[in-house]
Amino acid sequence: MSKAQKSKPAVRTESSGVERLGLRVSAMINSPRSQDRCSVLIHRMDTDQDAEWDEVMGQIAETDGVSMIFQDDGGVLLEWEAPSEEDRVLETGEIDALEEAPF
Repeated sequence: MSKAQKSKPAVRTESSGVERLGLRVSAMINSPRSQDRCSVLIHRMDTDQDAEWDEVMGQIAETDGVSMIFQDDGGVLLEWEAPSEEDRVLETGEIDALEEAPF
């Protein structure tokens, strides 16, 4: 093999603690059960550092329409209102069912 044909090994980048925590919280919020209930209880894990936890909770606190209830065990209950019909995102099939524009 020539040098041009050799592939370089993939560089693996380590995600930060904030990114990992954000992904975990996002997955919990976006779960079907949480979306149906419009609430989720976020548990703090032993591996969650104070600074990471505070940053992610601060980002959530800045989000309009989300209430945060801090639990005695360190978890946080997030609650939000279900989207109204006006706020609802249309699925692709629903767009076809809408009336055609009059122009």
